[in-house]
Amino acid sequence: MTELIILVVVIVVPCAWLYGLYTSVIRNKNSVREALSGIDVQLKKRHDLVPNILTIAKKFMDHESEIFTKVTELRTQAMNAPSGSKAKFAAEGMLDNMMSQLLVSVENYPQLKSDATMVQAMQTYNEVEEHISAARRFYNSALTQLRNSVMIFPGSLFAGLAAEEMQYSYFEATEADRAAVDASAYL
Repeated sequence: MTELIILVVVIVVPCAWLYGLYTSVIRNKNSVREALSGIDVQLKKRHDLVPNILTIAKKFMDHESEIFTKVTELRTQAMNAPSGSKAKFAAEGMLDNMMSQLLVSVENYPQLKSDATMVQAMQTYNEVEEHISAARRFYNSALTQLRNSVMIFPGSLFAGLAAEEMQYSYFEATEADRAAVDASAYL
């Protein structure tokens, strides 16, 4: 009987422990994929909303065609960049900056600024941006948790399971996002 107990302790307990580590890495890996998918869902919302905002704004701002062209190009570039890559995050950052410029330009058109459709579109855009921000925070957190789980021994024994996800980049703010806001530009 004691031999059976020793056998269980020597074989079953370590196997159960290793299985627990294995499932932890898999859960963390899936969390990263889920978080990245969450970002993609929010970015899709943004990409769907951008043409509507441009259409509404074009009605009032005929001579701002350079902004419209650039936003359209950046939207296409962002949609075509590989998910989880630095290129995707950079393209999304540039799109965000250009959309901010567009929304600042809208402020110079009183009839557009007061147009109910444009106001609703801007509010929706701001909500989508907040959701994107939350999804990015969740993604960075999930990626950190995965990296910690496979970089710290004994989880490092299962690092190969998450090799693809370990290549993903963190979402980082751009230099433009870090710059101080000049309130005089809005007055």
